[in-house]
Amino acid sequence: MNIVKKFHKACADYGLIADGDHILIGLSGGKDSLALVELLGRRAQIYKPRFRVTALHVRVQERAYISDLSYLQAFCDEFKVPFVVKDVEISGGDSEYSNPCFLCSWYRRKALFNTAQELGCNKIAFGHHRDDILETMMMNLIYQGAFATMPPILQMDKMPLQIIRPLCLIDEADLIAYAQERGYRKQKQLCPFEHVSSREKVKGLMAQIKALNPEAADSMYAAMSNIKEEYLPRR
Repeated sequence: MNIVKKFHKACADYGLIADGDHILIGLSGGKDSLALVELLGRRAQIYKPRFRVTALHVRVQERAYISDLSYLQAFCDEFKVPFVVKDVEISGGDSEYSNPCFLCSWYRRKALFNTAQELGCNKIAFGHHRDDILETMMMNLIYQGAFATMPPILQMDKMPLQIIRPLCLIDEADLIAYAQERGYRKQKQLCPFEHVSSREKVKGLMAQIKALNPEAADSMYAAMSNIKEEYLPRR
């Protein structure tokens, strides 16, 4: 099944899109968010359901992460997706925070939530793929002692927004191949911390698991909907 079919399947299976939605796309400039702009932009041009999309690119001033804004603008224009750029600064007291990835993510998400409400959006779409979801599950098991991950759709508790992940059924390898096929450009300068995070270590662990069983990702994703509580310890 190609990524377009998996995208449509995820939208149908999890009820990600409804009539009247205004969806804000978190556009980082990487392959996943570019694919999300393309797929949602094309889908929005189909008659039913009728919904709108807007793409937001957040720049954190203190991070050496540079994207080509003219390319992102042209890319969004191609798929009739309005494009917005927001600049944010990490406040002085937070700049020495020990986990730069958490801090950067927190400021980016804050900008996304604020902009979504400013624009009247009711949903925010992230480009997390199936590997991201499985890696998050593993990180929660290893570091947090919890069986949890990023769900395809999540209602926020404190604001009238839903988070959706339309790429949740798509493997990263397929997105890499699709990006190459479509000729997506890479950022001018990547994040200096992207290869030193705990997620990168878990990514390596997942590669070892897949070497043991090439179908491990299918089994692990299915397991999240196949919880046998009677065979688990209870407090």
